[in-house]
Amino acid sequence: MNIVRGSSARLPFPAGDGVCEGQVTYYRCTGDDSEIIAIVVDNRDQSPTQETIPIVRVHSGCLTGDVFGSLRCDCGAQLQAALNIIGKSAWGAVIYLPGHEGRGIGLSDKIKAYALQDEGYDTVDANIKLGYGADMRDFDTAAEVLKDLGMTEVSLLTNNPEKERRLASRGILVRQRIPIVVPANPYNRTYLETKSERMGHLGIKS
Repeated sequence: MNIVRGSSARLPFPAGDGVCEGQVTYYRCTGDDSEIIAIVVDNRDQSPTQETIPIVRVHSGCLTGDVFGSLRCDCGAQLQAALNIIGKSAWGAVIYLPGHEGRGIGLSDKIKAYALQDEGYDTVDANIKLGYGADMRDFDTAAEVLKDLGMTEVSLLTNNPEKERRLASRGILVRQRIPIVVPANPYNRTYLETKSERMGHLGIKS
């Protein structure tokens, strides 16, 4: 899985009560032309005594959650929590994978899956009803981006043990898995419970 590094630029973003000065870098996968965005924070020169293992969030793109603030999932809340944590760290990155919409089934079929969930299917069975597996995502390109950034050992912000296993299989040593559990709401409680019970994700907050 080959990646090509594109342009980089300064990217200030809100982190907690302040502003973080990060750097955004564009990557492209030569195999399928998929795109990857890395937002990197590096304050090691200002915090030489802090832990040097980067804190990393590998985030699957979710237009409805990340952009529109949908309450049907926890994606947008997890992304903002990750940016807050990484923005205050000595070294870290968000690896953003736009092609992971709907756990890899794409935006169009994700909306179809939502319609099936409105009929009573859970998030796993909706994907299966559409002819997909429960999770179609591939984290190979994320691993290659992390290697390019010099982040071969990481503290990983995730509730998903499978993500840790997939990255490890591609040469990324996860020194620590840090939960990033956000409060449930009436619209996503069943979704979060399904991920916990059927996919092994960490539990939900009441």
